[in-house]
Amino acid sequence: MSIPVAVVNVALGVACKELYQRVKDVVHKSTQFKSSLRKIKLTLDLLYPLIKKMEDCNTELGNPKTELEILEIVMQDGSRLVDKLLKVRKWNFFKAYYNSKLLALDDSLRRLFNILQAQQGRDMKVMLVEVKQMKAAVNRIEQGMKRLNQKELGWAAARKPPSFTVGLEAPLRELKVKLLKDNDVSVLLLTAPGGCGKTTLAQMFCHDKEVQERFKGNIFFVTGSIGSNFDWLQTGDNPALLVVDDFGSDSSSESLDEFYEFSEGSNCKILVTSRSRCQGRYSLHLEPLTDDEAMALFSRSASLEDKCSHIPKKLVKEVLDHCKRFPIAIISVGKSLFGKSIETWKEKAKEFSEVSSILRSQTGSAVYEYLKTSLDALSKEKPITKECFIDLASFPEGQRIPAAALIDMWAELYPELDQDFMSVANLDRINERSLANIVVLSKDKKEGDGYYSEHFVIQHGLLRDLAIQQTGQDSQNQIEQGKRLIIDICGNELPKWWTEQINKPKKTRLLSISTDGVFSSSWHNMQLPKAEVLVLNFQTENYELPKFREELSNSLKVLVVTNFGFLPAELSKSYRLHSLSSLKRIRLERISISSISLTKKTNRRIPYISKNSLQLKSVEKISLFMCKIDQASESFIQVFVAFPNLVEINIDYCNDLVVLPANLCDLVHLKKFSITNCHKLLAMPEEIGKLVNLEVLRVRCCTELVKLPDSIKKLQNVNILDISDCISIKELPEDVGQMSGLRKINMRQCTRLQELPPSICDLEETLEEVICDEGTERLWDPILPRLKKVVIRVVKEEHNLDWLH
Repeated sequence: MSIPVAVVNVALGVACKELYQRVKDVVHKSTQFKSSLRKIKLTLDLLYPLIKKMEDCNTELGNPKTELEILEIVMQDGSRLVDKLLKVRKWNFFKAYYNSKLLALDDSLRRLFNILQAQQGRDMKVMLVEVKQMKAAVNRIEQGMKRLNQKELGWAAARKPPSFTVGLEAPLRELKVKLLKDNDVSVLLLTAPGGCGKTTLAQMFCHDKEVQERFKGNIFFVTGSIGSNFDWLQTGDNPALLVVDDFGSDSSSESLDEFYEFSEGSNCKILVTSRSRCQGRYSLHLEPLTDDEAMALFSRSASLEDKCSHIPKKLVKEVLDHCKRFPIAIISVGKSLFGKSIETWKEKAKEFSEVSSILRSQTGSAVYEYLKTSLDALSKEKPITKECFIDLASFPEGQRIPAAALIDMWAELYPELDQDFMSVANLDRINERSLANIVVLSKDKKEGDGYYSEHFVIQHGLLRDLAIQQTGQDSQNQIEQGKRLIIDICGNELPKWWTEQINKPKKTRLLSISTDGVFSSSWHNMQLPKAEVLVLNFQTENYELPKFREELSNSLKVLVVTNFGFLPAELSKSYRLHSLSSLKRIRLERISISSISLTKKTNRRIPYISKNSLQLKSVEKISLFMCKIDQASESFIQVFVAFPNLVEINIDYCNDLVVLPANLCDLVHLKKFSITNCHKLLAMPEEIGKLVNLEVLRVRCCTELVKLPDSIKKLQNVNILDISDCISIKELPEDVGQMSGLRKINMRQCTRLQELPPSICDLEETLEEVICDEGTERLWDPILPRLKKVVIRVVKEEHNLDWLH
């Protein structure tokens, strides 16, 4: 039986004291060995402080016991040798023999002293590395939590501007002068046509070092209408900056009055960008690029900076001239021609030259037309990708569109996109054409295991307008016959056709309704017998689900409800979900779960879903993103009773989730379970072992989670286990090796994990890949010879705090 390190430490300390005391006693009694004994005493004087330090910290570090046991044996042998010296007579024949033994003892002790010094140096390095890793992890989490607080207010953080910009340095300086140095300017209006760089300039302003130092963490960036309630923007006496990007094109000086009124009684500066040159007290108009600036941006986008480029300058200028110095057109056209042949360049120039003279006389229309050529080229190459591009308009302008929401929509709309990675591949094609931008927040962009919760899409307002234009819904016939219907409602003004043509059925498969922060009207029924996807976007604190007609109840498969407001919203009339008998996928973003009830109003103060409630047995997937869980509410505890056939659950950024309900583990059909970025989660239910059909278990960046349940060993169908960034987990379950189907483990940045259980070696036949960092890689070194199939992939720590942006 092995002896605990703590016991060895104590025994070593005792042995050292005993040897020291014996040497001290004998050196006074035995003159013939005095010289040798004094050397040993000096060596022990050096050794004892080191041993004392080892007693204090070696147990915590968990270092090997063999070094300590050897040292203890030497000490004990030394004590027995010193005891024998008192029996040696002055003229004894063995005097020389014992002197040589004492010299050998001193040599042994000095060698061990050198070993201990080396070990101490090693321990210090290990501790420094671990402290550095922990400091980096804690710093990342603290910064992340700070940013998370902003994101709970509607993701009100400015994205980083592009790495390469032209023509914006002078406007940036002018913005800084007006908003930082002119005390009279509290609200500044920045205007320019769509696609000229207003948003990029506003982002550059927010990330400018001087601006950051002035406003510290109180910089808020929102898109579109925000209503007249500024209660969420209370920073006390601290200066704050509010950027309202792409304020409505119908803005007038009167509509800006609410900003002036708020700024007068606060220490807040407000920057408003708009496509319209509305009358503001202080304004700045962003001028188009110069010819030289346009050429620099185009050369960068099409990678023509190489002097060896084979494209004639005359042809380059001919194509560029058609972009009308609009950055968005320049970038889109440039990227579409990157690496193309001269013939393709000539074809593009010919297409542009055929644009009608009427369109060429109208700059905005020309830009649309030129962007449309890129879209048409994409349609020829991959028609389904054009359909996906148009679907992006289902979400409000300038907002981050979760790739996970698009995956849900497209899986039901397009049979060829039934696999998640196929949808992401389509997004890549859209991104390559600069028809949208993909943002991946994950530090490891090569994971390839189907985790897309940190993939987002951003679509420029001009491109969204182009997408809506493609639906043709400006004609009454297309509204009734088109496969998409995208409705943007300002205030309570519903489209006339909606109120006047209530009883006419529509062939819409995708219906998107976006409302602003002042919407309070009730819904009018629509006949949508073929609608399969419903996207609801809103900004109010309370939102009422529409009443679903019978034909919609039988056809609807996907429901995406997104609150783009600043606080979690109450969802009223949620019992109407009962009627959606074909519903397969539900995604809720920034919703208060306690407000959800699948039964009609009762006298109960807290809505409740009982086992007798009508169940939605068709629902296979539910995703909760930045929702307020309200742990004590019965709605959350019982919510899964309503969806007994769930196959996939995703819970992300639900920051008040502390403990998962045990009844979740009754969902025996569950195959994918992902709980990520829930920083207050303390424990997983022990009953998780009941989920015998589970294939993917992702518990990622749950920073307070200390351990995984022991019952995890029963999950023998799990092939992916992701515990990355769980910095509080100190050990894996002892029998984790019984997860016989485990193929991939992601344990990057599990900084407190000290060792792997021996049972991990039982995975030698199945385990193929381990993702870790430089710190956790060392845990695998001793057992790698047993796991011959395993590939260890080390992901270097990125000190980039934009992962929560």
